[in-house]
Amino acid sequence: MYNFLKVTGFSLLMIGGFSAYSNYGIPQIIPAPPPVEEKLEFGAMTMDQFVALGDRIYNGKGTCALCHNAMGRAPMLDSIATVAADNLKNPNYRGTAKTVEEYLHESLVKPSAFVPAGFGKAGSNDTESPMPDVSAGGIGLSEAEIAAVIAFLQESSGSEVTVAIPALPAAGAGTSNTEEAAPLKTPEEIIAKYTCGACHVFAGRTVAGQAGTLGPSLAKIGATKNKEYLRQSLLAPDAVIAKGYAAGMMPKTYGEQLKAQELEMLVNYMAKSK
Repeated sequence: MYNFLKVTGFSLLMIGGFSAYSNYGIPQIIPAPPPVEEKLEFGAMTMDQFVALGDRIYNGKGTCALCHNAMGRAPMLDSIATVAADNLKNPNYRGTAKTVEEYLHESLVKPSAFVPAGFGKAGSNDTESPMPDVSAGGIGLSEAEIAAVIAFLQESSGSEVTVAIPALPAAGAGTSNTEEAAPLKTPEEIIAKYTCGACHVFAGRTVAGQAGTLGPSLAKIGATKNKEYLRQSLLAPDAVIAKGYAAGMMPKTYGEQLKAQELEMLVNYMAKSK
């Protein structure tokens, strides 16, 4: 009994000593207050700020840099303003733009209006672009965001910036929708809306005319991956990188964009693809 009391007393003494040292002997680190979020309106922006916004969209939400890079998946855009003027005169151009600014806008929302040689979908003879409409699907840029990207492209390619800064709330400020969109009813609708087929092949065939080759084929993904893996690949795509592909290629916003039932519908669809 005496030994038990000695051990207990010693243990309490040690715990008390460690507790006192951790609270008073170690300098306390007081974190700095979080930075104040900058709230900008387009009407209050300078052109430099507007171009910087376009830079952030281009390399972020717009996911443009995932393909327009040195890996050669899509044309480099470092001299796009000069190239655009030549493309407008190309006999294969099928758009309606008259100016470089109009051409850049058209190339973002109607990318098949002109497809640079060698960058079309397989089998399309460069008449159809694999690039999605950036104003729709999983990217969903607003007109103001598209204008900022155009300003960035003009500036970064050494051209005069002709875009006017719209007098609208800045990207990210958002507007409240009074009516929420109804959930999509089929996996094919989800794949089409979020242009998944621009990078992947599903169920061994194209979906909504899309035939992606930029990402791994998902035609038989259910034969090797379970639902937990598939769900994670949508919510945290960089958690596990498929062999032969780089991190950062897939947008990380699907967890916010997909409704819960849409997410599970897509997971179940892929799980059954064997």
